[in-house]
Amino acid sequence: MSRAVAIILHPGFQMLDVTGPVAAFEIANRFRPGSYTLTVLAPEGGGRVQSSSGLDLDAAPLDDAEYDTVLVSGGEIIRSMSAMQEIVGWLPQAKARRIASVCSGAFFLAEAGLLEGRRATTHWESTDHFARRYPNVRLDAERIFIRDGNVWTSAGISAGIDLTLALIEDDLGSDIARRIAQQLVVHQRRPGGQSQFSAIVELGGRSGRFAELIDWMRARIAEPLTVERLADRAAMSPRNFARAFTAETGTTPAKAVERLRLETARTAVESSARPLDEIAVLAGFGDPGRMRRAFVRQFGLPPHSMRRAARQMPQTGQ
Repeated sequence: MSRAVAIILHPGFQMLDVTGPVAAFEIANRFRPGSYTLTVLAPEGGGRVQSSSGLDLDAAPLDDAEYDTVLVSGGEIIRSMSAMQEIVGWLPQAKARRIASVCSGAFFLAEAGLLEGRRATTHWESTDHFARRYPNVRLDAERIFIRDGNVWTSAGISAGIDLTLALIEDDLGSDIARRIAQQLVVHQRRPGGQSQFSAIVELGGRSGRFAELIDWMRARIAEPLTVERLADRAAMSPRNFARAFTAETGTTPAKAVERLRLETARTAVESSARPLDEIAVLAGFGDPGRMRRAFVRQFGLPPHSMRRAARQMPQTGQ
C-alpha cells in the first residue's frame, strides 16, 4: 500500500526541512518500492516557492485530497502573512492520518489549534517565543521529536530526518528505518528523547555568554564540577551564577555538567574499545552504574547497547 505524503512549503521555508525528509522517504521506496508517494504543496496557488536560501521549489496548490501524512516545513514562517494564514486555515481541514512539523513548522500547527493540550517541541532558539504565544501547548523544548497521538513535532532542521525515520519506523518497522539511516550516513538514528542541549551548549548559551566556561568544563570533565567551582570560574556568586546560567542555556549547571559528561562518554563508547568502567571515570561519572543510569535516562539505551549499535553500522555507503 502506497502512503501519500504531502510536504507543505511556504515563502522562506528552510530547504533542509524539506529535502531531509524527502531523502528518507525516497530511500524507503528503494527498500520497499511503492511505500510512499510524495507531493509538495504550497499556499497562494502553489507554483515556484522561494526558500530562505533563495533557491526555489515547485509546488502544487493546497488541495482537499486525502493524505496519509502531512508534513509542514519550518523556516521564515512570517515572510508572507497571507501564506501563513492560508496554511493555518487549511490544516484543521486536512484529510490526513497524521500531521507533523519540522522546526518552526510547529508554529503553524499551534496557530491552527492542533497542539492545544498536546506535548510538542520546536527549534531551541524559538522555544521562549513559542511558550509565550501558545501557553496551552505542553512544550518540551529539549526533545529531538515528540509524538502525541497523531500529531508529531520535531526540533531544528536536521531533526526533520530523525522525525521522518521515526515515521517510517512506525510504518515499515525498525529494520527498514535502520537501513535508511545507514544510507543517509546518519551515525545512529537519534531517539526522540535525545536533547537539543548540545546546540545551546556549543554556543555557550543564547548569547554566548558562557562559551569560555563550557570549554573550560569540557577540558576538566573528569574532575568535580560543583556549582561553587563553576561560579568561582565565572567570577559570580553561586546563586547568581545558577540563575544566570539557567536563563542562558535553559538548563541548570548540574544538568549541563551531566550532559557534557554524556557527550564525552558516548563518543568514547561508540568510537573506542575502552572498558566501560574506564570511560565512566574519564567522563567524570566515577562508576559504570551511575553512567548507565544517565545513558538510559538521556538516550533510552545503556552504554553497551549503544556500543553494539555503533559497531553494526556499515563502514561504507554501499
